[in-house]
Amino acid sequence: MTETAKRLTQYAHGGGCACKIPPGELEDVVAGLTTAPEAPNGELIIGLDTGDDAAVVRLPGSRGGLAAVATADFFTPVVDDPYDWGRIAAANALSDVYAVGGRPLVAVNLLAWPRGVLPFELAREVLRGGLDVAAEAGCHVGGGHSVDDPEPKYGMAVTGVADPAALLRNDTGKPGLPLTLTKPLGVGVLNNRHKATGEVFPHAVAAMAALNRDASAAALDAGATCATDVTGFGLLGHLYKLARASGVTAVVDAAAVPYLDGARESLRAGYVSGGTRRNLDWVAPHTDFRDLPEEDRLLLADAQTSGGLLVAGEIPGEPVIGELVPAGEHPLVVR
Repeated sequence: MTETAKRLTQYAHGGGCACKIPPGELEDVVAGLTTAPEAPNGELIIGLDTGDDAAVVRLPGSRGGLAAVATADFFTPVVDDPYDWGRIAAANALSDVYAVGGRPLVAVNLLAWPRGVLPFELAREVLRGGLDVAAEAGCHVGGGHSVDDPEPKYGMAVTGVADPAALLRNDTGKPGLPLTLTKPLGVGVLNNRHKATGEVFPHAVAAMAALNRDASAAALDAGATCATDVTGFGLLGHLYKLARASGVTAVVDAAAVPYLDGARESLRAGYVSGGTRRNLDWVAPHTDFRDLPEEDRLLLADAQTSGGLLVAGEIPGEPVIGELVPAGEHPLVVR
């Protein structure tokens, strides 16, 4: 590796969405922060209440009804290659728009860079990766904001549009609906292995850089109204939020959950992030694990970066990993 191709993951205390503030701590911070303006410029359809993926506001006076979607997401390096990091971070930020059934229109870059430590040539590659994925999504990139920071971080703030009558939310799940997962799990342990060893996993990079655009469109075409994306809180964390918001119990068939090649082996080798363990600690009191081994529990809580959509409904060609049932003793059951 050349001097200019420095290992970006070594300049970050965490990696990707695994560096999120733990979900329980975050909920305590934002509790009660829902004050509405005296004269709102639009109707807030999706806000902070259930911890959904993006904010959605119905625009007044729009012909046929139109909603604006707003979100922001950024994180520390998840891979060493700057171009790939930019692609992954952009796909991850755009995912929040797709997770509510929207279409991204314009994004602005969010860049923190240790200007006295890492060369700007690397920052340019990060931005180029983000630009290329945004272009693939049909989303303009209109500038952004940068700061000098001891730790590199990159992401985007994204604005999109959606049909307010055809949204995907995390609080509309109903008993009897199957649960579909559109990307395999395991990028968390593979990324942690990459950070520790430098070993590259191209299939994990491809999964993270892939847009959730087609999955979102397929979910809407199938008549789904309930979905979320699977990122830093892991499958179980995001599913717990969905089940809690919808007032149902989510049952997961552990044997049906797909994983990336090498994920289980990496976990057995000890490449488990602190974020994954915090995820499991958070959901464990709300989950009936029955006799599920600890290894499987950790994989289901694995902190994902730019994961797939978790849809309450069936999408042709995608794996069904469980179902929603009437609320029981636990919001989550893993069988």
